This record gives sequence, structure tokens and C-alpha cells, in this order.
Amino acid sequence: MRSPITTHILDTNLGKPAVNVACVLFRKENNQWSQIASGKTNSDGRIVDWMEETERQAGIYRIEFDTDGYFDVLGQHCFYPSVSIDFRIVAINEHYHVPLLLTAFGFSTYRGS
Repeated sequence: MRSPITTHILDTNLGKPAVNVACVLFRKENNQWSQIASGKTNSDGRIVDWMEETERQAGIYRIEFDTDGYFDVLGQHCFYPSVSIDFRIVAINEHYHVPLLLTAFGFSTYRGS
């Protein structure tokens, strides 16, 4: 199953996928965040099975990445203990891929395909 919302984390310092990173997916409802899914990145740094197609709704979503836990396993300290990315779904028939490019002292993101 491929979720309508997916993510991928690349550790750009290592040039490799960030494996086993805990991530939580939230949806904003009535001005509050509700957790709708959680998981850990696979051996390719991806989460592709968060939700069924029928569960997708228009609205504002957040993915929270446990970067502290990831870097702890590597024996490294990081500046950002977690990264949260908020994004908006308007077209419910589209796929939303939210990649995270990560180092211990920085990160960036974009809407992927």
C-alpha cells in the first residue's frame, strides 16, 4: 500500500537514507493537532504506508521527525532535537511527498513527487 502522504529522509552528511527515524503525522482539526499515524523510516529512509487513500482530507498536516533519537544512535549530537514540517493539502486526489534533507546542524525540505 502506498499512502497518499509519504516521506523520505536523506542524511546529507552521510549521503545515505536515515534509517529507523521515528515520525508522527498529525492533522489540524478545530485549531488543535490530532495524531493520525506514526512509524519509523525503513531501510531506504522512507515511510510509505501511513494511511489509506480514503483517509486523506483537505487541510493542514504536520510531520514531526525525531532527529535527536536518530543522531543519538549514530553517537552524534544535533542542534535540532526534532523537526516539524507543516504543509497544506488542497487537492485530495494528489499524492503528497514530504522529503527531509538532514544533517546534525541543518535541514531543508520541499514538496517531492
